[in-house]
Amino acid sequence: MYNFFYNIYSISIELYIVISIIILLIYGVFFSTFIKYGYPLVSSNMGWLVLQVFCFCLLLAYSQIYIYLFSWNKLLIFDFFVWGIQLVIFLVLILWWAITFIYIRNQKILFFEYWVLILFSVIGILFVIKSYDFLSIYLSIEFQSLIFYILASINRSSEFSTEAGLKYFILGAFSSAFLLLGFSIIYGLTGITNLGDFSKLFSGTYLFDCNFSIIIGLIFVLVSLMFKLSAAPFHMWVPDVYEGSPSSITVFFSIFPKYAIICLCLRLLVYSFHDYIIYWREFILLCTILCTIVGTLGAFYQYKWKRFLAYSSINHISFLLLALMIGDLQSIYCIIFYIVIYSVIMIGIFSIVLSLYYYDYPNYYQLRYIKNIISLNITNPILTFSLSLLLFSVSGIPPFAGFFSKLFILLSSLQVNSFGICLFLILFSCVSCFYYIRLIKIMYFEINQNLLIIYPLPKSISIALGISLIINIFLIFDLDLIYKLSIFLSLSFL
Repeated sequence: MYNFFYNIYSISIELYIVISIIILLIYGVFFSTFIKYGYPLVSSNMGWLVLQVFCFCLLLAYSQIYIYLFSWNKLLIFDFFVWGIQLVIFLVLILWWAITFIYIRNQKILFFEYWVLILFSVIGILFVIKSYDFLSIYLSIEFQSLIFYILASINRSSEFSTEAGLKYFILGAFSSAFLLLGFSIIYGLTGITNLGDFSKLFSGTYLFDCNFSIIIGLIFVLVSLMFKLSAAPFHMWVPDVYEGSPSSITVFFSIFPKYAIICLCLRLLVYSFHDYIIYWREFILLCTILCTIVGTLGAFYQYKWKRFLAYSSINHISFLLLALMIGDLQSIYCIIFYIVIYSVIMIGIFSIVLSLYYYDYPNYYQLRYIKNIISLNITNPILTFSLSLLLFSVSGIPPFAGFFSKLFILLSSLQVNSFGICLFLILFSCVSCFYYIRLIKIMYFEINQNLLIIYPLPKSISIALGISLIINIFLIFDLDLIYKLSIFLSLSFL
């Protein structure tokens, strides 16, 4: 009986979301087809109700008493690391809602199922973070991926959205096959699937000849995870899916799947297969180098906002992989610090990109091309200044938060004598500063004879943008706030 209650306690947030989904489905199906009320559109109502669900989930996650336990026959784990990551995810989800709710209404994506799918994807992400066994890992990742395929093609009236969902589905199927093949090889050789058992079985393996077949299985697993993390050379789906998906989904894809996959990589590599570090570190190093080259050089040739940000995100993956290569406790809190700052910066940048509409009576249209921000300083100087600060932060220019997130990873890498890759990343970071500063040049110094009338920013987007700017500018005065939290989470991880 006590085991049952502990099992329920570990997934109480997921159960609350499932109950909310059932209620929202009944509400949406009933009222969207109700003849008495003239078939009302319930998408706006569903958006507000989903915000309420996010807020209650945040309150529920914060109120949970920290208990280190394994639940559901060790398929899931609930510890302080999971507890802290849940809080971060729900805080970022609320900011994501603030910048995308108005976009959904303006783009007339009036399917109430959109919000239900978002809740399903959140469940998948939470289960991936809590997974502690090959079986739960595979089921959670597949559940999450299936929802992502639908979200990418949610806008049925757009050929680009349908194409994005189809490409994502086909390439994602190959990735899932690699993941299942890798798990099958490792299970066939060891007979176990639990991550804790792997850490005990492989303890001290580096003293003996390593099993080549286990390395092959681990490489198959890493190929699949790097695909889902959008790391090069498995990035081929990222620009097309980001471009074709609705912009609100693009924001979602650029932030939240990274939390799930990075946390899973930490448990799999740093905890279970740490004694194989001399082997998987070479694979991660190759991906780090390719992410840097592809992300930096690919962004130079982009003229659309979402494709530009897609290659920029690939470039940022290289720093996460560099921290993962360290393979110790310090790498964990460097990754946590970096991904939190990255999420805040992306929320700020996308809040501006999603709100760039130009007014052409009687309609207004979203700006899709980078060239459309020419002379934006004349039209909206405050918005231009805000975007400039965020671009300085994302490029790693001091004293903004983005600089310190990269600095901590580089300093940690230098402590393990990774001098070559650090110099390589610093060099390409200087190169990447060029295309960020080019955007500032376009806004301030290029002249457009036909100035666009920019539609005013909604209040919710202004609030999210303000929070992002405050964190990026004033975090320098209290770096210990996030840094100490990252250390606490990393200590509880092991």
